[in-house]
Amino acid sequence: MLAPIVLFVYNRAQHTEKVLRALKENDLADQSVLYIYADGPKQKDTVQLARIQAVRDLIRQEQWCKEVHIIESPANKGLADSILGGVTEVVNKHGRVIVLEDDIVPEKGFLRYMNDALTLYEHEEKVMQISAYIPPYKKVPRQARTYFLRIAGCWGWATWKRAWDHYEHDVNLHLQHFSTPEQIRKFDIEGHGKYHCQLIYNQRGDYYTWAIRWYASWLYAGGYSLYPSHSLIFNAGFDDTGEHCGASLTDQNHAIISALPLGDTPLPVAEDMDIRLAIDKWLEIKQRPSLRARVAQICQKIGIYDPLHTLWVRWFK
Repeated sequence: MLAPIVLFVYNRAQHTEKVLRALKENDLADQSVLYIYADGPKQKDTVQLARIQAVRDLIRQEQWCKEVHIIESPANKGLADSILGGVTEVVNKHGRVIVLEDDIVPEKGFLRYMNDALTLYEHEEKVMQISAYIPPYKKVPRQARTYFLRIAGCWGWATWKRAWDHYEHDVNLHLQHFSTPEQIRKFDIEGHGKYHCQLIYNQRGDYYTWAIRWYASWLYAGGYSLYPSHSLIFNAGFDDTGEHCGASLTDQNHAIISALPLGDTPLPVAEDMDIRLAIDKWLEIKQRPSLRARVAQICQKIGIYDPLHTLWVRWFK
Protein backbone atom coordinates (compact mmCIF):
# COMPACT_ATOMS: atom_id res chain seq x y z
CA MET A 1 0.00 0.00 0.00
CA LEU A 2 1.44 3.35 -1.06
CA ALA A 3 1.25 6.17 1.46
CA PRO A 4 -0.79 9.27 0.56
CA ILE A 5 1.14 12.48 0.07
CA VAL A 6 0.07 15.68 1.81
CA LEU A 7 1.23 19.02 0.38
CA PHE A 8 0.65 22.32 2.16
CA VAL A 9 0.47 25.45 0.00
CA TYR A 10 -0.41 29.10 0.50
CA ASN A 11 0.58 32.01 -1.74
CA ARG A 12 3.84 31.09 -3.48
CA ALA A 13 2.91 29.83 -6.94
CA GLN A 14 6.47 29.69 -8.26
CA HIS A 15 7.66 27.52 -5.37
CA THR A 16 4.56 25.35 -5.46
CA GLU A 17 5.00 24.66 -9.17
CA LYS A 18 8.57 23.46 -8.61
CA VAL A 19 7.37 21.05 -5.95
CA LEU A 20 4.44 19.73 -8.00
CA ARG A 21 6.49 19.22 -11.17
CA ALA A 22 9.23 17.42 -9.24
CA LEU A 23 6.62 15.31 -7.48
CA LYS A 24 4.96 14.40 -10.79
CA GLU A 25 8.32 13.14 -12.11
CA ASN A 26 8.81 10.89 -9.09
CA ASP A 27 8.61 7.15 -9.45
CA LEU A 28 5.25 6.01 -7.98
CA ALA A 29 3.59 9.42 -8.43
CA ASP A 30 1.25 7.95 -11.03
CA GLN A 31 0.14 5.38 -8.42
CA SER A 32 -0.16 7.75 -5.45
CA VAL A 33 -2.90 9.82 -3.85
CA LEU A 34 -2.13 13.50 -3.26
CA TYR A 35 -3.93 15.77 -0.80
CA ILE A 36 -3.29 19.49 -1.28
CA TYR A 37 -4.20 21.77 1.61
CA ALA A 38 -4.44 25.38 0.43
CA ASP A 39 -4.48 27.96 3.23
CA GLY A 40 -6.65 31.08 3.10
CA PRO A 41 -5.82 34.81 3.24
CA LYS A 42 -4.63 36.65 6.33
CA GLN A 43 -6.15 39.85 5.03
CA LYS A 44 -8.29 40.39 1.97
CA ASP A 45 -6.19 42.90 0.07
CA THR A 46 -5.94 42.64 -3.71
CA VAL A 47 -2.32 41.51 -3.87
CA GLN A 48 -2.74 38.82 -1.24
CA LEU A 49 -5.90 37.43 -2.82
CA ALA A 50 -4.29 37.40 -6.27
CA ARG A 51 -1.29 35.42 -5.04
CA ILE A 52 -3.49 32.89 -3.27
CA GLN A 53 -5.72 32.54 -6.33
CA ALA A 54 -2.66 31.96 -8.52
CA VAL A 55 -1.70 29.01 -6.31
CA ARG A 56 -5.23 27.62 -6.37
CA ASP A 57 -5.36 27.89 -10.16
CA LEU A 58 -1.97 26.15 -10.42
CA ILE A 59 -2.85 23.14 -8.29
CA ARG A 60 -5.78 22.45 -10.65
CA GLN A 61 -3.78 22.74 -13.87
CA GLU A 62 -2.60 19.14 -14.12
CA GLN A 63 -3.17 15.66 -12.75
CA TRP A 64 -0.08 15.72 -10.56
CA CYS A 65 -0.63 12.22 -9.15
CA LYS A 66 -3.05 9.34 -9.71
CA GLU A 67 -5.61 11.08 -7.50
CA VAL A 68 -5.58 14.69 -6.33
CA HIS A 69 -7.81 15.98 -3.53
CA ILE A 70 -7.82 19.73 -2.90
CA ILE A 71 -8.88 21.17 0.45
CA GLU A 72 -9.17 24.96 0.45
CA SER A 73 -9.49 26.98 3.63
CA PRO A 74 -11.62 30.16 3.37
CA ALA A 75 -9.61 31.82 6.15
CA ASN A 76 -5.97 31.73 7.19
CA LYS A 77 -5.07 28.90 9.57
CA GLY A 78 -1.32 29.48 9.50
CA LEU A 79 1.28 26.88 8.66
CA ALA A 80 1.32 25.14 12.04
CA ASP A 81 -2.42 24.56 12.34
CA SER A 82 -2.68 23.66 8.64
CA ILE A 83 -0.06 20.94 9.01
CA LEU A 84 -1.38 19.62 12.30
CA GLY A 85 -4.93 19.42 10.99
CA GLY A 86 -4.03 18.03 7.58
CA VAL A 87 -1.59 15.39 8.81
CA THR A 88 -4.03 14.24 11.51
CA GLU A 89 -6.90 13.97 9.04
CA VAL A 90 -4.98 12.00 6.42
CA VAL A 91 -2.98 9.73 8.73
CA ASN A 92 -6.12 8.81 10.65
CA LYS A 93 -7.77 7.83 7.38
CA HIS A 94 -4.85 5.97 5.76
CA GLY A 95 -2.62 4.92 8.66
CA ARG A 96 0.49 6.51 7.14
CA VAL A 97 1.40 9.76 5.42
CA ILE A 98 4.17 11.52 3.47
CA VAL A 99 4.43 15.26 4.13
CA LEU A 100 5.71 18.10 1.92
CA GLU A 101 5.50 21.88 2.10
CA ASP A 102 5.38 24.31 -0.81
CA ASP A 103 9.16 24.85 -0.91
CA ILE A 104 10.37 21.28 -0.33
CA VAL A 105 11.32 20.02 -3.79
CA PRO A 106 11.61 16.20 -3.89
CA GLU A 107 14.23 14.38 -5.93
CA LYS A 108 13.08 11.56 -8.18
CA GLY A 109 13.76 8.81 -5.63
CA PHE A 110 11.87 10.55 -2.81
CA LEU A 111 8.55 8.67 -3.01
CA ARG A 112 10.13 5.26 -3.45
CA TYR A 113 12.43 5.79 -0.46
CA MET A 114 9.56 7.01 1.71
CA ASN A 115 7.23 4.16 0.78
CA ASP A 116 9.92 1.49 1.10
CA ALA A 117 10.91 2.78 4.54
CA LEU A 118 7.30 3.10 5.72
CA THR A 119 6.71 -0.54 4.77
CA LEU A 120 10.01 -1.88 6.10
CA TYR A 121 9.64 -0.24 9.54
CA GLU A 122 5.88 -0.28 9.86
CA HIS A 123 5.91 -2.61 12.87
CA GLU A 124 9.05 -1.23 14.53
CA GLU A 125 7.37 0.72 17.33
CA LYS A 126 10.45 2.80 18.14
CA VAL A 127 10.75 4.10 14.57
CA MET A 128 8.46 7.13 14.48
CA GLN A 129 9.58 9.18 11.50
CA ILE A 130 11.19 8.81 8.10
CA SER A 131 13.26 11.87 7.18
CA ALA A 132 14.34 12.92 3.67
CA TYR A 133 16.82 15.66 4.64
CA ILE A 134 20.16 15.14 6.33
CA PRO A 135 22.44 18.09 7.26
CA PRO A 136 25.66 18.29 5.20
CA TYR A 137 27.97 17.19 8.00
CA LYS A 138 31.58 16.16 7.41
CA LYS A 139 31.40 12.54 6.32
CA VAL A 140 32.64 9.81 8.62
CA PRO A 141 34.59 6.83 7.21
CA ARG A 142 31.68 4.41 7.58
CA GLN A 143 28.78 5.42 5.33
CA ALA A 144 25.60 3.34 5.13
CA ARG A 145 22.60 4.05 2.90
CA THR A 146 20.40 4.86 5.91
CA TYR A 147 20.78 5.16 9.66
CA PHE A 148 18.83 6.07 12.76
CA LEU A 149 19.16 9.33 14.63
CA ARG A 150 17.22 10.95 17.45
CA ILE A 151 17.30 14.48 16.07
CA ALA A 152 14.75 16.85 14.51
CA GLY A 153 13.98 16.84 10.79
CA CYS A 154 10.94 18.29 9.02
CA TRP A 155 11.98 18.95 5.42
CA GLY A 156 10.15 16.11 3.71
CA TRP A 157 9.10 13.44 6.18
CA ALA A 158 6.70 10.58 6.76
CA THR A 159 5.11 8.77 9.66
CA TRP A 160 2.43 6.32 10.76
CA LYS A 161 -0.72 6.81 12.85
CA ARG A 162 0.83 4.74 15.66
CA ALA A 163 3.62 7.34 15.91
CA TRP A 164 1.51 10.46 15.27
CA ASP A 165 -0.71 9.42 18.18
CA HIS A 166 2.19 10.47 20.44
CA TYR A 167 1.92 14.10 19.26
CA GLU A 168 1.63 16.46 22.25
CA HIS A 169 0.78 20.12 21.65
CA ASP A 170 1.39 21.44 25.18
CA VAL A 171 4.77 23.23 25.16
CA ASN A 172 4.79 23.49 28.96
CA LEU A 173 4.69 19.71 29.17
CA HIS A 174 7.61 19.42 26.76
CA LEU A 175 9.62 21.88 28.85
CA GLN A 176 8.95 19.69 31.88
CA HIS A 177 10.12 16.61 29.98
CA PHE A 178 13.36 18.31 28.90
CA SER A 179 14.38 20.38 31.91
CA THR A 180 17.72 19.16 33.28
CA PRO A 181 21.04 20.30 31.71
CA GLU A 182 21.65 16.78 30.39
CA GLN A 183 18.16 16.47 28.93
CA ILE A 184 18.45 19.89 27.28
CA ARG A 185 21.87 19.03 25.83
CA LYS A 186 20.50 15.82 24.30
CA PHE A 187 17.44 17.65 22.99
CA ASP A 188 19.88 20.04 21.27
CA ILE A 189 21.72 17.02 19.77
CA GLU A 190 24.93 17.50 21.78
CA GLY A 191 24.39 21.14 22.66
CA HIS A 192 24.52 22.94 19.31
CA GLY A 193 21.07 22.19 17.85
CA LYS A 194 19.40 25.19 19.55
CA TYR A 195 16.04 23.37 19.62
CA HIS A 196 15.24 23.83 23.29
CA CYS A 197 15.12 27.60 22.85
CA GLN A 198 12.42 27.06 20.21
CA LEU A 199 10.25 25.48 22.89
CA ILE A 200 10.81 28.56 25.05
CA TYR A 201 9.97 30.90 22.15
CA ASN A 202 6.74 28.97 21.59
CA GLN A 203 5.91 29.15 25.28
CA ARG A 204 6.42 32.94 25.25
CA GLY A 205 4.36 33.36 22.11
CA ASP A 206 7.25 34.62 19.99
CA TYR A 207 6.85 31.58 17.69
CA TYR A 208 3.99 29.24 16.95
CA THR A 209 5.50 26.20 15.28
CA TRP A 210 4.52 22.56 14.91
CA ALA A 211 7.84 20.83 14.13
CA ILE A 212 9.50 21.42 17.49
CA ARG A 213 6.43 20.02 19.26
CA TRP A 214 6.46 16.93 17.05
CA TYR A 215 10.18 16.38 17.62
CA ALA A 216 9.76 16.72 21.39
CA SER A 217 6.77 14.35 21.29
CA TRP A 218 8.42 11.44 19.51
CA LEU A 219 11.75 11.94 21.28
CA TYR A 220 10.13 11.78 24.72
CA ALA A 221 8.20 8.69 23.61
CA GLY A 222 11.51 6.93 22.90
CA GLY A 223 11.36 7.33 19.14
CA TYR A 224 13.92 7.29 16.35
CA SER A 225 13.97 8.79 12.87
CA LEU A 226 15.41 7.05 9.81
CA TYR A 227 17.71 9.26 7.71
CA PRO A 228 19.19 8.77 4.22
CA SER A 229 22.90 9.10 3.53
CA HIS A 230 22.13 12.06 1.21
CA SER A 231 19.16 14.38 1.21
CA LEU A 232 16.34 13.51 -1.17
CA ILE A 233 14.83 17.00 -1.12
CA PHE A 234 15.96 20.53 -1.86
CA ASN A 235 14.59 23.44 0.16
CA ALA A 236 13.84 26.22 -2.35
CA GLY A 237 12.43 28.55 0.30
CA PHE A 238 15.59 30.38 1.36
CA ASP A 239 14.69 33.50 -0.62
CA ASP A 240 12.98 35.56 2.09
CA THR A 241 9.49 34.45 1.00
CA GLY A 242 8.79 31.81 3.64
CA GLU A 243 7.36 32.14 7.11
CA HIS A 244 10.47 30.92 8.93
CA CYS A 245 13.19 31.06 6.26
CA GLY A 246 15.49 34.00 5.65
CA ALA A 247 17.17 35.09 2.46
CA SER A 248 20.40 33.10 2.76
CA LEU A 249 20.71 29.67 1.17
CA THR A 250 21.68 26.92 3.57
CA ASP A 251 24.01 24.05 2.61
CA GLN A 252 21.83 21.14 1.59
CA ASN A 253 23.87 18.24 0.16
CA HIS A 254 20.98 16.68 -1.76
CA ALA A 255 21.43 13.78 -4.16
CA ILE A 256 19.72 13.42 -7.52
CA ILE A 257 18.94 9.71 -7.48
CA SER A 258 16.09 7.54 -8.68
CA ALA A 259 16.29 4.97 -5.88
CA LEU A 260 17.83 4.39 -2.47
CA PRO A 261 17.69 0.61 -1.96
CA LEU A 262 16.79 -0.28 1.61
CA GLY A 263 16.88 -4.06 1.32
CA ASP A 264 14.40 -6.47 2.86
CA THR A 265 15.77 -6.58 6.41
CA PRO A 266 15.26 -3.72 8.86
CA LEU A 267 18.32 -2.24 10.51
CA PRO A 268 18.66 -2.67 14.27
CA VAL A 269 16.99 0.35 15.85
CA ALA A 270 19.94 2.10 17.43
CA GLU A 271 21.31 5.59 17.01
CA ASP A 272 24.44 6.09 14.91
CA MET A 273 26.46 8.14 17.38
CA ASP A 274 29.24 8.90 14.87
CA ILE A 275 26.75 10.64 12.58
CA ARG A 276 25.06 12.37 15.51
CA LEU A 277 28.34 13.81 16.73
CA ALA A 278 29.34 14.82 13.20
CA ILE A 279 26.07 16.72 12.73
CA ASP A 280 26.51 18.47 16.08
CA LYS A 281 30.04 19.46 15.04
CA TRP A 282 28.71 20.83 11.73
CA LEU A 283 26.16 22.90 13.65
CA GLU A 284 28.87 24.20 15.98
CA ILE A 285 31.01 25.34 13.04
CA LYS A 286 28.01 26.80 11.21
CA GLN A 287 27.16 28.95 14.24
CA ARG A 288 30.64 30.41 14.67
CA PRO A 289 30.71 34.15 13.94
CA SER A 290 32.65 35.38 10.90
CA LEU A 291 36.10 36.95 11.29
CA ARG A 292 34.56 40.38 10.78
CA ALA A 293 32.00 39.74 13.51
CA ARG A 294 34.68 38.49 15.91
CA VAL A 295 36.83 41.56 15.30
CA ALA A 296 33.80 43.79 15.91
CA GLN A 297 33.08 42.00 19.19
CA ILE A 298 36.67 42.51 20.37
CA CYS A 299 36.58 46.19 19.41
CA GLN A 300 33.34 46.65 21.33
CA LYS A 301 34.83 45.02 24.43
CA ILE A 302 37.86 47.31 24.49
CA GLY A 303 35.83 50.42 23.65
CA ILE A 304 37.20 51.33 20.21
CA TYR A 305 34.36 50.11 17.98
CA ASP A 306 32.49 53.43 17.64
CA PRO A 307 35.47 55.60 16.57
CA LEU A 308 36.73 52.92 14.16
CA HIS A 309 33.26 52.55 12.65
CA THR A 310 33.02 56.33 12.22
CA LEU A 311 36.36 56.39 10.38
CA TRP A 312 35.35 53.41 8.21
CA VAL A 313 32.14 55.13 7.14
CA ARG A 314 33.97 58.41 6.43
CA TRP A 315 36.76 56.83 4.36
CA PHE A 316 35.11 53.99 2.51
CA LYS A 317 31.41 54.76 2.17
